[in-house]
Amino acid sequence: MKNLKTTFCALFSMSVLFNSCSKDEVVKATDTNSIVASATIDGINELDFQTGTQVTFENALSKSTQKSYANTLVGACAAISIDNVSPTIFPKVITVDFGTGCTVNNITRKGKLKITLSGLVSTPKSTMKIERENYFVNGMKIEGTIVYVNETTTPNVPQWSRTITNGKLTHVDGTIYYNSGTHTIKQTEGVATPLLITDNTYEMVSGNHEVSTENGTKVTLSVIEPLVKKYSCSYISKGKLKVKSTLLNGTIDYGNGDCDNKLTFTHENGLVFNLTL
Repeated sequence: MKNLKTTFCALFSMSVLFNSCSKDEVVKATDTNSIVASATIDGINELDFQTGTQVTFENALSKSTQKSYANTLVGACAAISIDNVSPTIFPKVITVDFGTGCTVNNITRKGKLKITLSGLVSTPKSTMKIERENYFVNGMKIEGTIVYVNETTTPNVPQWSRTITNGKLTHVDGTIYYNSGTHTIKQTEGVATPLLITDNTYEMVSGNHEVSTENGTKVTLSVIEPLVKKYSCSYISKGKLKVKSTLLNGTIDYGNGDCDNKLTFTHENGLVFNLTL
């Protein structure tokens, strides 16, 4: 993300020519790489949701906790444990322990995810709570609790609300980003094959996300085109977010569906920046 800090400094320096911002305002804004942090947070939240979905799918109805996770997003190096193996007993707690480092698709995670189920994740009104315990993704410490509530009303379109509380990302350079928000998530592909999760696609169809830093700067991001996350891809591959802050206003575009870590930010003055997470 350090190279992105340089990019955003350039962005704000160029923006001042268009917006006649004061030097102090530009300096304050350059400290808010919150846009990049928010995109990173969204990606990690989706990754953790899919991790929860996978281990729930493979453990909650099984009497065995000995699973092979090779070639999956969890990885063979993660240890999975479950507090009870009876498929009819809830709540149920599943722990995913990535140890001191587990790498899948160039994403290295360490620490634990604690996943608490009030019922099967596919059951209306059931909840899945994801808690992070000394949890790191590619060197960044990720904190906070995510609660998913099944709000499905149409059986062939599963839907969840996702609420993040006490969200906190500590970058490898020590910068801290606080975050919170609520979104609606829908499953748009793979519903017809409930015993197969690798063909699943999820879309964040609405909601807002707020990211702030210790110096008080704040960015609000709102879904304007659904963010698409395929189970088979580690990144959000499509969709747009509206960005609103004191100076940096515009649109994040995740692309047209390619599985990559690329996105663009278009400032309201027309400047376009190609970014890499």
